[in-house]
Amino acid sequence: MENLDEFLFAEDQASFHVNTTSPMPAGGKPAWKVLIVDDEEDVHHVTRMTLKRLFFDGRSVAFFSASSAAQAKEILQVHPDIAVMLLDVVMEDENAGLALVHYVRKELENAMVRIILRTGHPGQAPEESVTIEYDINDYREKTELTTQRLITAVVTALRSYRDLQTIDENRRDLKQVILSSTQVFRLQSIKSFATEVLQQLSTLACIQPGCTGIPLSGFVAERKCGEGFVSHAAIGRFQPLTGQWLAGQIPANLEQMIEETCREERCIYQDDCIILYCHSRLGPENIIYLEGFAGLSTWSQDLLEMFRLNVSVACDNIYLNQDIEATQRECILTLGEIAESRSPETGNHVKRVGEIARILALRYGLSEYEAELIKIAASMHDLGKLAIQDAILNKPGVLTCEEFELMKNHSELGYEMLRSSKRTLFQTAALIAREHHENYDGTGYPRGLKADEINIYSRIVALADVFDALGTKRVYKAAWSKEQIIDYLLEQKGKKFDPQLVELFFEHNEEIFAVRENFPDE
Repeated sequence: MENLDEFLFAEDQASFHVNTTSPMPAGGKPAWKVLIVDDEEDVHHVTRMTLKRLFFDGRSVAFFSASSAAQAKEILQVHPDIAVMLLDVVMEDENAGLALVHYVRKELENAMVRIILRTGHPGQAPEESVTIEYDINDYREKTELTTQRLITAVVTALRSYRDLQTIDENRRDLKQVILSSTQVFRLQSIKSFATEVLQQLSTLACIQPGCTGIPLSGFVAERKCGEGFVSHAAIGRFQPLTGQWLAGQIPANLEQMIEETCREERCIYQDDCIILYCHSRLGPENIIYLEGFAGLSTWSQDLLEMFRLNVSVACDNIYLNQDIEATQRECILTLGEIAESRSPETGNHVKRVGEIARILALRYGLSEYEAELIKIAASMHDLGKLAIQDAILNKPGVLTCEEFELMKNHSELGYEMLRSSKRTLFQTAALIAREHHENYDGTGYPRGLKADEINIYSRIVALADVFDALGTKRVYKAAWSKEQIIDYLLEQKGKKFDPQLVELFFEHNEEIFAVRENFPDE
């Protein structure tokens, strides 16, 4: 190489410059890591002297030295974020440098580090063949590397490394947006949805360069009845507002910003906070507020906008599903009421049975989903009565044996009406319709099932149905008193009814008897 005194340092204000005061850049950004791999000590010394005051993109350079490929491997394992490697070809052996390139690219799978191959023996490592066969980024003969050419080569490599980093970060950010969107699309209830949206948005904000590391605060709120906003989920300093009206409980300037966001139907991005506006086509206006970071780049705003659009679509799906489910429930309840209306005294029987079944299901330990499923499906437990003659169904006296056999058919008839559907709700309803007259001791109908052979859903509805029927006036009997009902349930414990469910009934009898007061017969 040329004498160090002859090195010229051509300044490029746009990319790199000489810092004559401090080796550390303003703002404390981490230095670029440069690894020098060469078995000649002078090469290390000259390279460091040449590049020690180099700044690129507001960052200085930190040097690592290795005198062999083996030492370089150890450094690369500990520092996978090496930006540039100035690599000699001939060290321990004639191909040590080239073998190191293979190790970096294939074994470490490090495609980011920029490799500048420097050789004093170009005949042993011809430029054309080496460039084609090995994944290097530059090839230089040591004799041609003046100060200016070395600086130019390193700055070019740093610029390439920086751009690759940006591309990789953007790729990871996009992947996070996709993962976050996937999470919110899985949820069904608005409350769970809002909680997940806030969590995923916080994750997205924290992977941005502007994240300060301070715990984020924010909320997801929905405009109710065209008036104020109610928070469905909140974190940080706003967490106590979950489920509450925001008016008067958040800063006045924030209320104004939210109103501005809704009035103009746009998002607001400020240095310390964001407000995302989401208006579902099928539901009300929603806003997402988040604070606790130090500004967002244009790219970050684009990512959040992408996430916001996905949230809006997810909102539409949730409101649509809710509407479909509400319609299904209404249709099912109506079918059950039609079946029960054939007996004019039954009133709100199907509603009470559903509510009581839900209570028993939850106390038994079933999930909220299963309890709700049983509540709705229970309303169709007597659907098969639609096929029973009025003369039998509304007979004021005791049924004959023949009439009772016909009456018992309503269990199988209800099952046949419902079983062809593939929907979980209708399958559950079909099961309950068929088994709700089975007895725990095996004396019931239509199949004489016993104990656990009877599905727990059916055992629950059987108890709820009989309890409510006993307390209701029918054409063939008067309503029983509370004491009579209790005595009967105790008598039939382990016979007609699951003994565990009877125990749960008495443990929670006040809650169950309250259902009769909330849904009286009209």
